[in-house]
Amino acid sequence: MASIIPQQTAPQRLDLILQARRALLLQEQQATEGLIAPWIHRSWQRCLGLGHRPGDPVGFDLLPAAAARRTRESNRVLTQAAQPVLHKLGRALARTRYFAILTNTQGVVVDVNGPIDRSDRRADLITRIGVDLSERSVGTTAIGAALGELAPVWLHRGEHFFDDTSVYSCAGAPLFGAQGECVGMLDLTGIDVPERPELKHLVAQSACAIENLLALQMPHAILLRVNWPGHPLGDDSDGLIGLDADGVVVSSNSAARAMVPQIVGPSARGARRCHSSELFAIPFELLFDASRSAAQAIDVPLWSGLHIQALSLPVGASAGAMPQHPPMTAPSAGPRRLKDIETALIRKAVDEARGNVALAAQRLGVSRATVYRKLALLRP
Repeated sequence: MASIIPQQTAPQRLDLILQARRALLLQEQQATEGLIAPWIHRSWQRCLGLGHRPGDPVGFDLLPAAAARRTRESNRVLTQAAQPVLHKLGRALARTRYFAILTNTQGVVVDVNGPIDRSDRRADLITRIGVDLSERSVGTTAIGAALGELAPVWLHRGEHFFDDTSVYSCAGAPLFGAQGECVGMLDLTGIDVPERPELKHLVAQSACAIENLLALQMPHAILLRVNWPGHPLGDDSDGLIGLDADGVVVSSNSAARAMVPQIVGPSARGARRCHSSELFAIPFELLFDASRSAAQAIDVPLWSGLHIQALSLPVGASAGAMPQHPPMTAPSAGPRRLKDIETALIRKAVDEARGNVALAAQRLGVSRATVYRKLALLRP
């Protein structure tokens, strides 16, 4: 969101930004209301609090060599996961004069892609690996804002704090790791380009694709691709939940944490090591049994009373990159009935226990009464 005033022409937008900058210099806080988004105003105020002034020169400082090496090493997982997405972005942005920048959580550039004109010093300065583009270093940008607000943003020209950065237009989105923690951000930047606020959607969508790859990279025994009933499974909108052999959640993406909030701990600052039985109102063994059957979605109840559909995949089937989607549920076929999986699992458990219902119940994690009741329903 670049401004809270809708449907403006390009000259009107730039005029409103100029009015806000004049009010900033005069320290007239109320005068900026209605001219810029509140998050931009907050960033400007933080920059002033750091002692910055809009006319100050911006150094675009590189990290020292040793710190740059440590940064590259500590962000290797992020850069490897992001590479295929950055490559696609480079092709998508080829004729727009925008390019992609990947940073770590401190706003330091760790990778770039797209049509970067290295003969333009303004482009070259901000696309060097190891350059510090944090708010403290270069003031208000989509990079600092996305990391500070933890939400996608759009920023145009003079909405940047410093005069030196007012040539840029950029969209940014934070990146969250498999444990729900912020691991960096993705930025799309152009220089002296027309305003393209639609890039906010593209950068947010691309950030989701990177998050999915980060979730898939975490070791897991089975992967659950989940979505609401009626939504086909198999694309980047799926929630991803990785479980270890004991049914404990070891990874998830933002979509999964939005659909099943119990994945996130009470502090809401990251995922916790919860058991799948805390999320789903079924024995977790059913999910593992479903992963051994043909790839077909099953209906899974949540403790809230809502239902989701889930595709349970063994580690071998889920290890590929996101573009190699698992088989999607056929439109004419509904999710595999949970009752069918439950029936097969109960029969299997009782058979393996040689008719010992108490032992079968223990292995299933349910009471003997539940097994007896289910067996009674199975009788013709």
